[in-house]
Amino acid sequence: MNTELMEALEVLEKEKNISKDTLLEAIEQSLIQACKNHFGKADNVKVSINAQTGDFKVVAEKTVVDLVQDPIMEIALSDAKRADSRYELGDIVPVEIKSKEFGRIATQNAKNVILQKIREEERKVLFDQYFEKEHDVVTGVVQRYVGRNVSINLGKVDALLTENEQVKGEKFEPTQRVKVYVLEVKNTTKGPKVMVSRTHPELVKRLFESEVSEVAEGIVEIKSIAREAGSRTKMAVWSNDPNVDAVGACVGMNGSRVNAVVNELNGEKIDIITWDENPALLIENALSPAKVISVMADPDEKTAKVIVPDYQLSLAIGKEGQNARLAARLTGFKIDIKSETQAREAGDFDYVDEEEYEEEDNYDESAAEEETISAEENFDENDVETAEKAGDEE
Repeated sequence: MNTELMEALEVLEKEKNISKDTLLEAIEQSLIQACKNHFGKADNVKVSINAQTGDFKVVAEKTVVDLVQDPIMEIALSDAKRADSRYELGDIVPVEIKSKEFGRIATQNAKNVILQKIREEERKVLFDQYFEKEHDVVTGVVQRYVGRNVSINLGKVDALLTENEQVKGEKFEPTQRVKVYVLEVKNTTKGPKVMVSRTHPELVKRLFESEVSEVAEGIVEIKSIAREAGSRTKMAVWSNDPNVDAVGACVGMNGSRVNAVVNELNGEKIDIITWDENPALLIENALSPAKVISVMADPDEKTAKVIVPDYQLSLAIGKEGQNARLAARLTGFKIDIKSETQAREAGDFDYVDEEEYEEEDNYDESAAEEETISAEENFDENDVETAEKAGDEE
């Protein structure tokens, strides 16, 4: 019983996460390779290994002939009959090969075959492990700057955060823990190559999935995300349960959930709006926090004309057009925003602001009520004074 071999295989299985069957297969291939190096060929060599004990046997299947021309492939009839008298010409005789007979070079080559197989399997195991994390968020430890790129250790492999995938203004320190989005995992001869990002919109989505149980369970869906990394993100959400407020679930008690994501993104602002199948309502929500008077959306052309109060125009457009730009990305519509005055001058709009109208009406009604009450009070007082004078004269 080859106990040392089996113990070694068990240790490799635990440490490298390589199955014992794969290692036994590597040993089998190494023995065949040793035979090939020792004899020059190994087409007729068979190896059998006992997976329980680790004992192995190497045999060469030779054809029985009268005159041996190839001693590796053939065996004389007289030699075959010594092993078993029942052998006849043309029969196949298994002849055991002692591995101790292999030369130093053949043994070294066999060892290299095993080591090569172990390295290949180790790379394959690592690739499979990190390929499962592709398009997901992982936590890594900052190692060092490689030029303008950042090397981040993910446990068993180092990932590369390129300059293009870094948020402008973000600086990293060695040993700093950071969450990154796994863009791609490539299988190379040197092991898996992992590319990560801090700017991808999916990073925000995955962070909300980890923070908001309703999103992870599918009760609340993140329908669309538009992001300008490091500055602002707009996210449209929808609830599949009428009893669950999608926006409220993402914001959390006192903003705890959204603040956790904001902190991870180093203060990046996040606008959470309600998704709507109606393009006009969706665009109105997307332009939040700006108030909108009207939206005229063309679903076929994917265009929309939006009119906002004059004092809300700059807010709707946003700093350097950011609010309008993110709203357009979020909805997929090309949005043209005009103020009420601009729309009227262009002849596109003839409309009285209902809110202002209602405010004016309310104001007039209140004023009228006050004037009426005041008049009634004055009228009563005058009547009393008049009555008193009339009584004195009488």
